[in-house]
Amino acid sequence: MAYRLSLMKYAEKYGVSRASRKYNKSRSYIYFWKKRWDGTPESLACQSRRPHSHPNQHTEAELKLIRDMRRRNPHLGMVELWHRLRQRGYTRRPESLFRV
Repeated sequence: MAYRLSLMKYAEKYGVSRASRKYNKSRSYIYFWKKRWDGTPESLACQSRRPHSHPNQHTEAELKLIRDMRRRNPHLGMVELWHRLRQRGYTRRPESLFRV
């Protein structure tokens, strides 16, 4: 973070092109951080890339149904498990069971 802070201060004082040559970074890299920088070192910290929401995520009720079914029938294959879940109202495709 100190490196980025010194880079931003240098770019403010001498310009992006000169900072790019001095720090051996591309101008697009400097513009990326310059857009994010608000004058504080905290603004130059790495931010999470995790999405804020996941609209197609399994609901808690679906997860509970899957866990209960797996607990009661530990030897079922994926397709048979999916078939039994469908009989109990599960509407997703069988591929989504691999992610749970």
